[in-house]
Amino acid sequence: MRFHRVNPSAHTILSLILVLCAIPLVRAEAGTFQLKAVRTDKAPTIDGSVGDQEWQDAAKAGNFIQYEPRRGEPSAFKTEALVLYDNSYIYLAFRAWDPEPVTAQLTQRDADLLNDDAVYVLLDTYHDRQTAYYFVTNALGTQGDGRITDDGRNTSATWDAPWRCASRRTDFGWTAEFAIPLASLKYAAGEHQSWGINFVRSRRRSLEISSWAGPLDNQARVSQAGIIAHLNLPPPVKRHEIIPYALGRVQEHASPDFDAGLDVRYAIRGGLSAYGTLYPDFATIEADQEQVNLTRFELSLPEKRPFFMEGQELFSQRIRTFYSRRISDIRFGGKLLGKQGPWTLAFLSAQSTPMEQKKEANYTVGRLQYDLFTRSVVSFMVANRHLDGVNQGSVGVDANLFFSKTTGMTAQAVKSHGPYEQGSWAYFIRPAYDSPTGHFHVRYTNLGDRFADNANVIGFISDDDRHELDSAVEKTIWLKSGLLQRLGYDSNYNIYWAQNGSRRSWKIDESIETEFRNRWSAEVKHTQEFKHFEKDFRNRQTGFELGYNTREYQSVCGSFEFGRNFDADYQLWTAGVCHKITPQLSAEYALQRLIHDPDPEEESTWIHVIRASQFFTKDLYLRVFFQTNSAIDRKNLQAVFVYRYLPPFGTIQVAYQRGTAAFGQHSEQGNTLFVKVTVVF
Repeated sequence: MRFHRVNPSAHTILSLILVLCAIPLVRAEAGTFQLKAVRTDKAPTIDGSVGDQEWQDAAKAGNFIQYEPRRGEPSAFKTEALVLYDNSYIYLAFRAWDPEPVTAQLTQRDADLLNDDAVYVLLDTYHDRQTAYYFVTNALGTQGDGRITDDGRNTSATWDAPWRCASRRTDFGWTAEFAIPLASLKYAAGEHQSWGINFVRSRRRSLEISSWAGPLDNQARVSQAGIIAHLNLPPPVKRHEIIPYALGRVQEHASPDFDAGLDVRYAIRGGLSAYGTLYPDFATIEADQEQVNLTRFELSLPEKRPFFMEGQELFSQRIRTFYSRRISDIRFGGKLLGKQGPWTLAFLSAQSTPMEQKKEANYTVGRLQYDLFTRSVVSFMVANRHLDGVNQGSVGVDANLFFSKTTGMTAQAVKSHGPYEQGSWAYFIRPAYDSPTGHFHVRYTNLGDRFADNANVIGFISDDDRHELDSAVEKTIWLKSGLLQRLGYDSNYNIYWAQNGSRRSWKIDESIETEFRNRWSAEVKHTQEFKHFEKDFRNRQTGFELGYNTREYQSVCGSFEFGRNFDADYQLWTAGVCHKITPQLSAEYALQRLIHDPDPEEESTWIHVIRASQFFTKDLYLRVFFQTNSAIDRKNLQAVFVYRYLPPFGTIQVAYQRGTAAFGQHSEQGNTLFVKVTVVF
């Protein structure tokens, strides 16, 4: 089959998005789970002990419903959630009954705490049934928080706020208490306000996740949350936050250095907030972890820099026109984030010197989103780099639509701008079916042959010049009895042609994963693919993985993969261990051993990664990170001692580094000591 070259007009692509948005969309049903807000004149003491007297008048939620493994059935373990509020805080408490010892090992903030016995609350403060905050703690009192968007399709743990919690083990199980400042949240002030709210409990030993409002179609489904009504909310008292820092650096064979910078947050009005930064510090951030890349395309690296964290989930797209790692060496920048009615705004601008350039550049990204029928959205987005008088980037629209509880569609159309006018369009359309235990989608994508050349100065497009067809099937089966507890199947089929009609690639991925009741797990996967570059290649990969997880953080796993990759046979051995040495000291080790045969470019390698964390308290800790990559003679050691005297932003840090370098680069940095102090006003 050959495709004719397609040069769609802006009118054609925009019409496609508008037609999709005109299709009748599902409205979220009104929640049948409702609480009446209770104001308190005496704040409860946040010590983890849920006393009857201080919580006696609180709104109470119970009768939790399973999400996994028996969706829709009552939870096998009793849980109660309690809610109070005053002019400054919303207070929450949980009582979790459990006849067996409680499982809790994680001590790092924003770790995946649902891998412990944990509880969390979801707060839809605008009651738009699409976006929410979440706050989570485990039985150790470890904190996690973040944002949910697109009715649970996207979650981000990069959002942080100052709040308090405490947990305590009891003779009937365990309890937890939260105090969340209203000043940390965006909401509509006034009388008779309603928020969306849901309470969730994870019981790790039996892999049960249950919620008050349910049964849920998705663990983070905002539209299925309950309601807390009759809130009388004042405007936020504190409208600004100023966070300056000072950083001293002493490096081997270099003169001592000193830096200073500033972050500012200001609540303008309603749900609109402004953020500014001046010479932000990225020096003490953990280095990117080395990894094996068996493709010929660039790897996407996670963002770790604080300036980009807040609101990062709002810029998420399938055709990634904004990739914050393109922006380096920031001198100053600013953001606007806000929501008013059905409109959501996200705007970012930063002044920087690009890595490959030595001239000043401005990066600007803006996104305007409109809510449709509660669960669906349509958005407009622009991303631009201005360098040497030239604007380069993209402009586009995208839609995230729900037609029923299980069927929906995503679509996007983008026009890149810059030196390449031909082949500068990209678009996709992707109908999908999603249930609590299954997924199916079909996707068609068109990427112009010069689209990435324009867009990648600020975006991330691994490859262009393609007409692409893609489909995937996923299914999870929970078994009520026998050796197997869970069985999962995952497959993906992909094929694409160049714009001139020549076939460039096809790929088939298949995998089966099993989890046994004795806590062992196994996975088998196989891939076949065709790639055309300077010639035709037939690649194949077959892999096996075996692991054991105590469901109390401790785990061990190993895998072996072999096959053929671009005219070379290869073997890839991996191993991983997580171990809790003491209640406060945890360590992780990961190994990758890659062998190419033949190996003319000497790409065979050993990669070792070690992480260790010693927590003296949840706000006083030492972390160590060490990695090696033998192929590039990479040896990188980092250690940071942190005291959060005013969590999460007020900190004192002492850090040591050696061998820190850009991803995939040889280690050259000598012994370096940092001292950083951050204060909050």
